[in-house]
Amino acid sequence: MTADIFEHADALGPLKTIHVHEASLGLRGILVVDNVAIGPSIGGVRMAPDVSAVECARLARAMTLKNAAAGLPHGGGKAVLYGDPKMPKRDKERLIRGFASALRNEEAYIFGPDMGTDEECMAWVHDEIGRAIGLPAELGGIPLDELGATGFGISHATDVALGHCDFELKGARVAIQGFGAVGMHAARFLTEKGAILIAAADSQGTIHNPDGLNVLRLMEIKTSGGSLLDYDDARRLRRDDIIDIACEIWIPAARPDVIREDNVNRLRAKLVVQGANIPITGAAEQMLADRGVLSIPDFIANAGGVICAAVEYRGSSQSIAFATIAEKIRRNTELVLHVAKTNGILPRRAAVELATARIENAMRVRRFGSFSTAPGFV
Repeated sequence: MTADIFEHADALGPLKTIHVHEASLGLRGILVVDNVAIGPSIGGVRMAPDVSAVECARLARAMTLKNAAAGLPHGGGKAVLYGDPKMPKRDKERLIRGFASALRNEEAYIFGPDMGTDEECMAWVHDEIGRAIGLPAELGGIPLDELGATGFGISHATDVALGHCDFELKGARVAIQGFGAVGMHAARFLTEKGAILIAAADSQGTIHNPDGLNVLRLMEIKTSGGSLLDYDDARRLRRDDIIDIACEIWIPAARPDVIREDNVNRLRAKLVVQGANIPITGAAEQMLADRGVLSIPDFIANAGGVICAAVEYRGSSQSIAFATIAEKIRRNTELVLHVAKTNGILPRRAAVELATARIENAMRVRRFGSFSTAPGFV
């Protein structure tokens, strides 16, 4: 697995890859610290049965680009834990505490929540090693999943992108793949502005109602542990059928590589706003562009969570965090789309060039690997 990571290594990283294995706990985990030229890395802990070292490295690079593009004083990293995130709470706590303890001295990495982990998980990490963001409000954190920081940012990226589309948000049909913390809050913020959620998918299947779904009811179902299929006023479809539903706005908010060369032609949307990390392959993104479909890159559109986390890490308030999310994501979305249009390139290429320039500038003026984890670091 490590050899595969080095095959994808370049001048930016990864800086280090650490495998953690503790048989007595049933613990298997991986940390990839990609780049810390700008500052200590922030990245979520992803928990799933089928994570891998290569996926971890790709996600770590996405965090490097995301943090740099957002102008945050942080590098990129990612951690993955093998396991079912729905395992009994006591078992999950034991694994996460063990993982945090094993990485106690890796100060180049600050833990955060991701798919399969949440604010309570970060409270366990903080209790173990004192180095985590996305904490519960009771511990002084800004609960970004509960408040919907990433979904809030997606709504602003969408709003800016509409200036480059031939339709308005009011009445626009939205389909969302993945209805966890990111997807449900993206749906909430967009429908509050007049969009209509017509389809949504989770791990159990897809629901579709061309007249619109009740977002608040769907949120109640999901937060109580149910499936979207428990919603009764919609047609039930297979999980991957979400790709085939005609809409104006399609938001992937689930796993990596859900849109690929073999299924991209099934997608019937005018605008794709990437809520998940690395949800579309590069070749599929080019194929969308060739069809006139605008796609907003993941690390531009979904940076709301890490922006919120960085603001929390420095002790600022929720109101400052959300104002910062809106300002940074709107500015960067417009900048990326302007550069892409002016230079005739994909938005992703424009976004990568923006982020890479910031990282390379930092690497030129600072001794590589020099950073501080103190909250006052700038």
